[in-house]
Amino acid sequence: MKVAMLGPIAWRTPPRHYGPWELVTSLLTEGLVVRGIDVTLFATLDSQTSAQLQGVSPHGYAEDPSMDGRVWEAMHVAHAFAQSAEFEIVHNQMDWLPLAFVEHCDAPMLTTIHGFSGAGILPAYANARSRYVAISDADRCPDLDYVATVHHGIDLDALPLRETAGDDLVVFGRIHPDKGTADAIDIARRCGRRLVICGIIQDAVYFADRVEPRVDGDRVVYRGSVGAQERAEVLGAAAVLLHPISFDEPFGLSVIEAMACGTPVVAYRRGSMPEVVDEGVTGFLVDDVAQAVRAVERAAGLSRRTVREKVAARFGVDRMVDDYVRVYERIAASSSST
Repeated sequence: MKVAMLGPIAWRTPPRHYGPWELVTSLLTEGLVVRGIDVTLFATLDSQTSAQLQGVSPHGYAEDPSMDGRVWEAMHVAHAFAQSAEFEIVHNQMDWLPLAFVEHCDAPMLTTIHGFSGAGILPAYANARSRYVAISDADRCPDLDYVATVHHGIDLDALPLRETAGDDLVVFGRIHPDKGTADAIDIARRCGRRLVICGIIQDAVYFADRVEPRVDGDRVVYRGSVGAQERAEVLGAAAVLLHPISFDEPFGLSVIEAMACGTPVVAYRRGSMPEVVDEGVTGFLVDDVAQAVRAVERAAGLSRRTVREKVAARFGVDRMVDDYVRVYERIAASSSST
């Protein structure tokens, strides 16, 4: 099977620090190559992969203010579609834009929806010649047909178990009201624990008003956006990951990354969290700050080895690759019978 992996180009694949779509694209691509599948990754030209690499963008447009992402994404899609007849499947990891031009794609398309952002983009999805994969059941749109739900997988070797941890709490993700960074500060203060904040500043006003004034370098520490090596260190050293989201999160990579290190999670009961967190085993689901404060001590007492074993069984990269190979085979069989 020859697969064209149409990756996003906001960041390099895999990302240096932030870039969840690029990370998942990289993990899937490398896993497919290991299986002997012929993959061409369409990504930024500075991407690192064992697959064949093609692209037009020299680097991620999110890293270069001089680049207009709309222009580079359009050229990126056009470049991939011009070669699409060479492949048995085009796997779109780029959201809606390729769907607008899918009639120019000469191979069956599969689209992983990395979070359905709202009804405003539905026209691009509803009439497109593409199969769809959801990343959680919670994120399925009732107006679309899906071929499967495939939960993300992670590289467990890059996130080793840390059986003993300190007393700190950590919040890991973009700094934005959706992610509840300010709530995490409140939870940590009421627990009497130090909080480590990691993530890009996606909402500068929210950071300036609700987060930065409370960062003192002692009880509340901001480490910025950390890379792959630091990620395991920071997540593994924490007693608990706080995930006080205020939106229906489609998945939440940082949640399973923390659990891979043995770190349990206290998350708000929104979106995919009931699918990702095993209540009382890998963490606890709560509805507000007060409940989170009470749950932190219980979470810190959970067996970190059990947390690791549970996430390894459910969210390893091999399972994700297996799931996608089955989807590819279904699409290939369907295409050959028409």
